[in-house]
Amino acid sequence: MLIHRMHLDEHYVVLDVNSGAVHLVDPMIYDLLGFYDGHNAKETMLAFKDKYAQEDIRESLAEINELQKQGLLFSKPFPVPITFSQEPILKSLCLHVAHDCNLRCGYCFAGTGDFGGHRALMSKETAEQAIEFAIAGSKSRHNLEIDLFGGEPLMNVPVVKHIINYVRQREREVNKNIKLTLTTNGTLLNDDIVKFFNENRVMLVLSLDGKRETHNNMRPFPNKSGSYDIAVAGFKKVIASREGRNYYLRGTYTHNNLNFAEDTLSMLEVGKEISMEPVIGTDEPYALTEEDLPKLMDEYDKLARIYLEKRENGEAFDFFHFNVALDNGPCVAKRLSGCGAGHEYFAITPEGDIYPCHQFVGREQYKMGTLDKGIERQDLVQHFRHMHVMNKPLCKECWARFFCSGGCHANADMANGDISKPYEYGCKIQKKRLECAIILQALLTEEVNAGGEDLRPEIDNFKFQI
Repeated sequence: MLIHRMHLDEHYVVLDVNSGAVHLVDPMIYDLLGFYDGHNAKETMLAFKDKYAQEDIRESLAEINELQKQGLLFSKPFPVPITFSQEPILKSLCLHVAHDCNLRCGYCFAGTGDFGGHRALMSKETAEQAIEFAIAGSKSRHNLEIDLFGGEPLMNVPVVKHIINYVRQREREVNKNIKLTLTTNGTLLNDDIVKFFNENRVMLVLSLDGKRETHNNMRPFPNKSGSYDIAVAGFKKVIASREGRNYYLRGTYTHNNLNFAEDTLSMLEVGKEISMEPVIGTDEPYALTEEDLPKLMDEYDKLARIYLEKRENGEAFDFFHFNVALDNGPCVAKRLSGCGAGHEYFAITPEGDIYPCHQFVGREQYKMGTLDKGIERQDLVQHFRHMHVMNKPLCKECWARFFCSGGCHANADMANGDISKPYEYGCKIQKKRLECAIILQALLTEEVNAGGEDLRPEIDNFKFQI
């Protein structure tokens, strides 16, 4: 597929898949590009002779042809870069500092924190060993990311603080820039830990599912009481203390709250940096179904309209999945391979076991090695490294391939038992929110080019814990 058309209300947009060029067009050109393939001008003139004046069609095709000559429509595919034949360089590491949690979230892929095993906390020694593994694996790369994850990482505060202090010491010694991120349910936040995070440049992912009722339904304490009020109190403390920066409120919607736009708006009462993800599941009562899809598509359109309206009214907020870079986006290798799980990104358990990412933890066939022995499954490393979109039959012709990079390997394995076959339900949702994102960013870019205020959010290559 060389081009993809999309629209929201009166806004019509065309994406040139290979170049990434995005064009805001009028309804007539939008129509023509549903038929014209870059070569069949005469057939296109004939097909639309009863709908548009011939001279108008001719002028529109001339405009299209000019974009073709510039390589901005019907552009040619690019070759797979040599990067994938080289030894991978580690870019990111996820430290499971706590295989334990003080909540009992209904949809938790981590089995309430133990990842299908036993509850455990990472030691300081294992954490230091993991950080040295990351530094060594990153080689000459200056930037490195380390995520602190659980369960609930604040079940292990002494080690969390030790890790952060150790990272800040080592990044000075080895001349690297190490980005730290921590994901928390917020119920264990206090003044001391908030101050410590702020002083040490720790990005926070704050788990909040929307309205009080929605959140409490899926994120209760073990005694079944809701966690919303305690969590929100902690989140507000954090957000105020860092002047509304360096955080994301990260929610999950399920079959039980298909009107997730409403829950997303409720989150604006807490903060302006928001993400809302679909739940992953198959047979569970909360799992999303095929019958839910039309409602979900409508909700993304609704959210896109609200996003535009609030920006126009000076009430802008940032929705993570509406952030796409239409210029100067990710490099070719990143566009093809995505997060780099299994070759540029690994997860480390409290015991020091190495997995392709946090969602693979507990799937023993994907254990790649240990911190003591290093990566022992080089076959798995190569399997993940070469499982990019141009090697996935269902992805290589998809219009969204260079934005989603083939989707989540862990979800593909969960759904199909095969990382080469994408999780198709997730693909449908991803493509819809990408359409909304591309349209919105095209509109905001047009405003800037026309001399308006730049209301586009800064695009960060931040990787969410999904």
